[in-house]
Amino acid sequence: MKDIHSYWAYLVLVILIFAVINAVRGVLQKKEFTDRDLRIGLFAFIVSHIQLLIGFGWYFMSPWFKALKTNGAEVMSDKGVRLLAIEHPITMILAIALITIGWSKHKKRTSDTAKFKTFVFFYGLALLLILSRIPWNNWL
Repeated sequence: MKDIHSYWAYLVLVILIFAVINAVRGVLQKKEFTDRDLRIGLFAFIVSHIQLLIGFGWYFMSPWFKALKTNGAEVMSDKGVRLLAIEHPITMILAIALITIGWSKHKKRTSDTAKFKTFVFFYGLALLLILSRIPWNNWL
């Protein structure tokens, strides 16, 4: 499960980065928001939510969750374990919530630029959160 979570994360990052770059290009070049742009945003939405489900599965099987249940004070005192047991999961949930909000809000926008800006803001912020709490030492 950990391997699936790790490998799927590469896919999420690539697609999310692509979606943000595509949205930035759309804003800067004042492009028309096409079905292709919609699909890119939707695909980023879908793969990130699948990653969240895989992450939940792995989290509840992980040694960090067991450590948190048995000795929370020890988990909080160890920076590396705290990242894996608390900071990473909470930050990722917030990032997926931002992606969900961005997806929902873009549908209510009427202008093409507003749709792109919504993706830039919400997907971009989610990407920054994700990058800030990836356990790079365990991942690379």
